[in-house]
Amino acid sequence: MSSNREWMYAMRATKKGYLHPEFEFHLNLFLDFAFANANNIQRKIIDGKEVLQIRCPCFKCKNKCYKTRELVEYDIFCNGFMPNYYVWYAHGESYDISSQHVGHCSNPAPSQRVGQCSNPAPSQDVGQCSSPMDYEPFDPDEYNEYEQMVNESMHHYHIPQDPNPTAKAFYDMIEDANEPLWNGCKTYSKLSATTRLLNWKSECNVSNSTYNKLLPMIKEMLPNGEKLPENFYETKKMLKLLEFPKEKIHACINHCMLFYKEHSHLDHCRVCNENRYTNSMCKVPNLVLTYMPIGPRLQRLFYSTKTAKHMTWHSDHQTEPGKMIHPSDGEAWKHVDTTFPDFAQETRNVRIGLCTDGFTPNNSSSTSYSCWPVFITIYNLPPWLALKDEYIKISLLIPGPKNPGQNLDVFLQPLIEELKLLFDHGIETYDAYRRNNFRMRVILLWTISDFPAYGMLSGWSTHGKLACPYCGDQAGSFQLKFGQKPCWFDCHRKHLPKGHRFRKDEINFRKNKKELLLKPIPEPSRDQIWQQVHLLPTVYKGRPYHSDNQKLNGFGVTHNWVKRSIF
Repeated sequence: MSSNREWMYAMRATKKGYLHPEFEFHLNLFLDFAFANANNIQRKIIDGKEVLQIRCPCFKCKNKCYKTRELVEYDIFCNGFMPNYYVWYAHGESYDISSQHVGHCSNPAPSQRVGQCSNPAPSQDVGQCSSPMDYEPFDPDEYNEYEQMVNESMHHYHIPQDPNPTAKAFYDMIEDANEPLWNGCKTYSKLSATTRLLNWKSECNVSNSTYNKLLPMIKEMLPNGEKLPENFYETKKMLKLLEFPKEKIHACINHCMLFYKEHSHLDHCRVCNENRYTNSMCKVPNLVLTYMPIGPRLQRLFYSTKTAKHMTWHSDHQTEPGKMIHPSDGEAWKHVDTTFPDFAQETRNVRIGLCTDGFTPNNSSSTSYSCWPVFITIYNLPPWLALKDEYIKISLLIPGPKNPGQNLDVFLQPLIEELKLLFDHGIETYDAYRRNNFRMRVILLWTISDFPAYGMLSGWSTHGKLACPYCGDQAGSFQLKFGQKPCWFDCHRKHLPKGHRFRKDEINFRKNKKELLLKPIPEPSRDQIWQQVHLLPTVYKGRPYHSDNQKLNGFGVTHNWVKRSIF
């Protein structure tokens, strides 16, 4: 190995921002040396295979974390080496402190260990030898072989690539729109001026005609050569690629079905035969669902170098054992990773949660109106960003005025279809931080809602004596003597340890009642739940939801299922 370690800090990137091929060549030699000489190599069994790990000397890890060769290589490409690591003391080189000599000689004696110099000089600096030599000769053929090996092992993470056509069109538009508003202008670009005008138009509720009359007046006040759009149409045309796609989907006024895809040509509901339009002549629909696809919104997060870096925080952060600072430290996240290892292998794949609830617009409690937005939260991000407004994406806006109830599944159809597509196939996405394209896949981890909305999403009614979805018919609820309402006052004692004094307390709980059930009924598995629901009716396929007068067999006695959920 060469004693000159200048390559570690001086040539990681070229002038154009790409990784220097000679840096990759020397880094490969460093890894070969580390895996051959390090005396603290860890061996782990991952997926039934033995994997070797060494300390990662990147700027972030600083030899504190053990990682595989591919991850060490990737971290060093992204972050560089830790400061002043001229002596590879954690990877097999010796460090003679008394002589203040580090590094190794170009021609060590056979009896010497790697990392020692035959003629150490106390005055020499770190990484120098009494007979230093320049970089080892760079062999292009050997580099090409190494490049092929790294490409196959690291999934092209470090190989700079041109943006895909969608991302390139977006970047070209941004570059064009960031021109100065006029030659010599230092305060506004064409993009910033236009977006401020649009923001003013929106906040002040300015009409299109007023906007079109104002722009020519502003243009006359600007110097010659100004680049402000002529009117509202030109403004929208310039910012077309900034828009997120959205779709207006007509729905049955009774929430029976969507006039969507193969049913888009129908004029009447195929379930209740209600008219699609308020007036068949003017073609004004009774109900309109606003659907905003989440794929392009998630892609846009990777177009920014800053945000794209945060999208792998869930994998990059280190947590002390026994502590949880992010959902990725929990058992549910790890269960998904073990169940879908191909999905977990790409750390940039997106984990999301779904949240929905009804609200009354305009803070009006006097008007009976229930509007249901469906939000998507992104759990790849660190905790201080994941729940900020700008990172919570709205995917559906379910209109009122009626509560969708158990027919909520009808409106979720476009989103669920997109989620299936994003999980099975993914979409090509450009990562601006790592400067390469990858196939982004998405998985829905969980839904978050209050208890009534939980009943609408799951299909398990949260009313009646079997309202608890975990205990089911073993809940132990009872009815009040006069109110006739279900009560769960004394349903928790069965979860206490065996022999707990509360189990035999007949005074402070239900009178003259002991709790003798030693172990609560275990939570049903997914296969058991499927056996219960696979024959139940669905609402999103046109099969009617059973009302109170048409309850399913065993409802309220052995189960509380009212439908098979779209999930």
